[in-house]
Order: sequence, then structure tokens, then C-alpha cells
Amino acid sequence: MAFRKKSTKNPPVLSHEFILQNHADLVACVGMFFVLGLMFEGTAEASIVFITLQHSVPFPAAEDRATESKFLYYYGIKDLATVFFYMLVAIIIHATIQEYVLDKINRRMQFPKPKQSRFNESGQFSVFYLVSCIWGTVILVSENCLSDLTLLWRAHPHNMMTFQMKFFYISQLAYWFHALPELYFQRIKKQDIPRQLVYIGLHLFHIAGAYLLYLNHLGLVLLMMHYFVELLSHICDLFYFSDEKYQKEVSLWAIVFILGRLVTLIVSVLTVGFHLAGGQNRNPDGLSGNVNVLAAKIAVLSSSCTIQAYITWNLFNVQLQRWMEEDVPLQAPSVKKKRTKGRSSRKGTENGVAPSNRVDSPHKRKEKSS
Repeated sequence: MAFRKKSTKNPPVLSHEFILQNHADLVACVGMFFVLGLMFEGTAEASIVFITLQHSVPFPAAEDRATESKFLYYYGIKDLATVFFYMLVAIIIHATIQEYVLDKINRRMQFPKPKQSRFNESGQFSVFYLVSCIWGTVILVSENCLSDLTLLWRAHPHNMMTFQMKFFYISQLAYWFHALPELYFQRIKKQDIPRQLVYIGLHLFHIAGAYLLYLNHLGLVLLMMHYFVELLSHICDLFYFSDEKYQKEVSLWAIVFILGRLVTLIVSVLTVGFHLAGGQNRNPDGLSGNVNVLAAKIAVLSSSCTIQAYITWNLFNVQLQRWMEEDVPLQAPSVKKKRTKGRSSRKGTENGVAPSNRVDSPHKRKEKSS
């Protein structure tokens, strides 16, 4: 995500440079195409599929108010269209934050190119994780998940989701899908693309798994813990980029990181152990949310343990790389001094002996001959 300088010359239309510079405007035009479709009767039904949540079912709100009902949601094939539309919205928001916030900070701070890329990445993720943490906490409080822990493994009646729960998962999937074309729009280096693809793929896999298996509350709690640790990590990186004196204080976040990984594993094991171990169903039906089978237990636990181990291993690698980068500048000047001393001594000996012999020897020969 390097800082881009806008050139005064306009590139050719639909060229590679034109798309990179104006991708937000092009995506906004595509999004407006779906919004304008709501104004016409012939295209309104197709546009609604992209903009609003689909697969809703009326459900009685309470026994004493049987006439009143609220809509609950399940997932279906139409959700792909909704994810696509909000992926376009995520690209527009990403470009807005980049141009009006991060690029201005880059101009003022004048970071070198390696730091520009890391600063932009941390800035974008900090905004996303902060909004997601606030939004997810509001959902957990409104659905009484913090007071009733059984909701972690108990699906909603008839395996349905509330509007805010489904919209949260749709938005999460849209954001991580939008990160794929951003690899091209932000000119990510080729050596960094595999790392980014693994990072994006792991998030998509676990978010989609919780969404499709109706483990919505469990997935939301785990996401909040993961996002909080990641938010702290990127905020520490932003402080480190602004002033390197925060290096020692920033390294303290590793303790919170390890605690977050441990709590995530504990919650996953307890949820799967107490709920899914309560009974075995011989006829698993993933579409209806019936995941109380041995295969589902193994899949949930193994995926949770694998992602925690992978993230922890990446932490150790990043910290070791930073320590090695910090040690190199300290050792380099001493080596250069030794080399310069050796060279100067050699030059001194050469200047003291060899040039004098070369210059004086012809004169001495002339004097002797005369």
C-alpha cells in the first residue's frame, strides 16, 4: 500500500495507470448502477437483491403479541449478490480513507517507502478493527449474549439470525473479499502477496464457517477477541512509525496477544466440549444448523487450534525479524571503521614508500650520470 503521487499528465482511458488512479470512481459508478435500478419498476426487484438482505422469514415476537412479528434470516444463494454490492462499498470507503487521511499523514511525516506501505496497512486495519469491535460489542449486548453464555452454542429459534447479526456477517465477508482486488489497486509487492493471501483466506474461511454452520454467537465472540488483539497490534505499529522511542512500550502488546490466543482456545474448547459433546446425531444437516456430530467437532477444534498456532508463529517470526533489523545498524558502523582504518594504513605505507622511490629514482640516476 505505497503512497501514490498523482501525476499531472492524464493517463489514457482504461489503461493500467488510469484504472489504478481512478478505481474508486469506477467502482462508485458500478454501485450507483444498482442504486439507480431501484427507481424503475422493471429493475427494482433485481436491485433489491444486491442492496437489501435476503432470505427473511416472519417470526412471532412474543406469545402475547401474536399479531406482531419480526423478520429473522437464514442464508442462501442470494447472499452472494449482497456480498458483492457491499464489497464495492468497502472499496470506496478504503479509497476514501487512503486519500483523505493516510496520504495526508504520509505527506506530513515524510515516511520512507518501506514505512509508507506498513503505515497504510496498519491505518486501514485499525479503522476496520475499531469499527468491527464497536459494532460486534453492540450486537452481543443487544442479544444478551454476555449475560446468557448458552447462546454461544445455542442457535436462534429455527436456526435463524437477526437482522443485525446477518448484516454484520455479510459486511465482514464483503470486507475480506474486497481485500483481494485491493492487492492490485494498492500495488502490493509480489513478495508480499502470498502472505496477504494467506491472511485474507484464513479470515474468510473462519467467518464463512461460523456463518454457514449457524455458530453466529460463538463466531462473533471469537472475532471480537481476535479483532481487539489485532487492533492493539496495529495501533502500536502506528505509534512506532510516528516515533521510534515507543519501541519498548509497543513490545508489551505481545503479552496481550498471547493472552488473547489462550482465551480464544479456551472458549472454543469449552463451547465444543459442553455443547457438541452432549449428544450425537446420526443424520447431520449443515443447512439446518445441525452440526452436533463428531466430524463437525473435529473440524471446529482443529481449525481453531490451527489458526491460533499459525498466528502465534507469525508473531515470533515478525519479532525476530525486527530484532535482527535493529542489530544490523549497530554492527555495521564498527565494521566500516575497521575497514577504513586498514585501508588508510595501507594507503599510508604506499604513499610513504612507493611514490617516493618512483619519483626520486630518475633524479638520482641523472645526478650520478652527471
